[in-house]
Amino acid sequence: MHKPNLVWIIDDDRSIRWVLEKALQQSGIATQSFENGDKAIAEIGRGKPDAIISDVRMPGTDGLTLLSNLHNEHPSLPIIIMTAHSDLESAVSAYQGGAFEYLPKPFDVDEAVAVTQRALAHASEQQQEAEEPEAVLDTEIIGEAPAMQEVFRAIGRLSQSNITVLINGESGTGKELVARALHKHSPRKEGPFIALNMAAIPRDLIESELFGHEKGAFTGAGAQRQGRFQQADGGTLFLDEIGDMPAETQTRLLRVLADGEFYRVGGHTPIKVDVRIIAATHQNLETLVEDNRFREDLFHRLNVIRIHLPKMADRREDIPKLAQHFLRKAASELEVEPKLLTAETEAYLATLSWPGNVRQLENTCRWITVMASGREVHVQDLPPELMEVKRNEAPSGDWDKALRHWADQALACGQKDILGEAVPTFEKALIETALKHTAGRKRDAANLLGWGRNTLTRKLKELGMASADED
Repeated sequence: MHKPNLVWIIDDDRSIRWVLEKALQQSGIATQSFENGDKAIAEIGRGKPDAIISDVRMPGTDGLTLLSNLHNEHPSLPIIIMTAHSDLESAVSAYQGGAFEYLPKPFDVDEAVAVTQRALAHASEQQQEAEEPEAVLDTEIIGEAPAMQEVFRAIGRLSQSNITVLINGESGTGKELVARALHKHSPRKEGPFIALNMAAIPRDLIESELFGHEKGAFTGAGAQRQGRFQQADGGTLFLDEIGDMPAETQTRLLRVLADGEFYRVGGHTPIKVDVRIIAATHQNLETLVEDNRFREDLFHRLNVIRIHLPKMADRREDIPKLAQHFLRKAASELEVEPKLLTAETEAYLATLSWPGNVRQLENTCRWITVMASGREVHVQDLPPELMEVKRNEAPSGDWDKALRHWADQALACGQKDILGEAVPTFEKALIETALKHTAGRKRDAANLLGWGRNTLTRKLKELGMASADED
């Protein structure tokens, strides 16, 4: 008879151990649990499991130390790291320490089972050894939203790679920050990181910026100049807004990516470089390819690994922490005491759409730091344009969204008894609409509303509505 796979569960939280035990056992997976890493280390000499699920923060040996020790001794043993501290540092530390997967708490039980089954299925393939490098905290990338956790996972998985990456996201979502994190956590971290925004350079100067030029190559070229490719040799070149690159420059870039060498403008000697390319755009490159505005072969060269950054509206749970971070940052730059947002203000900010994304939120926090009179920031202390936007941005479409939108706004402003205000308004709107459809006939309107005529008459009096025509 086939022996079931054995998974160790290591967590000081008894309830977490119990939930995972039951879920895995129901999936036909045997389990053994430990309340700390020290007991697991002592047990592994007697027999190795097929996979391990371990928490990070525990008494005694913490999860990352346990991961490092076990991975060095048993590199093919898949280890899944759980943590309630869902930040970039934890994700990168877990992956660089050799973790098979990173599972932020609170997690979906079905997802945990699926990850464990995947780890067991690939256990025989886990042969690559990795030592845990010193974790580097990038404090400017903050995110507990599921979409940001995917970004952290991608950075972690790519931490030992030099592969080309394409970052896609709206303006202001933090594409350059992610590019810098990819560089910082890569084998090229000791090399240069050079950033160039295609949309910010005049078209006739882009090739000179990228590849450099020889003296006398064009009017004004009084001396030889290195381009960004040469400056990035041994490191990373970040090409922002790649969708704005002119067609002729796309052709030259494709050749550099294929051959690893280029010519300066006006030059005749090839220059070899070792550069990792990270590109970014807010545009849909597939659409640009279809419209013949972007080379398809270049697109496929760049689109090896794609990371999508969510817009602010898709990660609302991150807004309070981001705001706190930007307020501390602005206060440090201006050498003043950081402002503090009230709970109502944080809730209000989380209901806004933020079309400018993280950049807009950061600029708002700078405004608050300078303009808010007190240290505690209330809703009425926010920039006037945020209040105006809120009044004008009620969503169109179904009434449920509009009602939720109104409730968010009312509660964020500290309003109470919202049912006492909403229900009469709701009833009045339905009654007026029903009477309109029946030309004011109460009996027919009551029938449309699902009421008796007497109920409708009473409601009309309660709501102070003008008397409708008699039947």
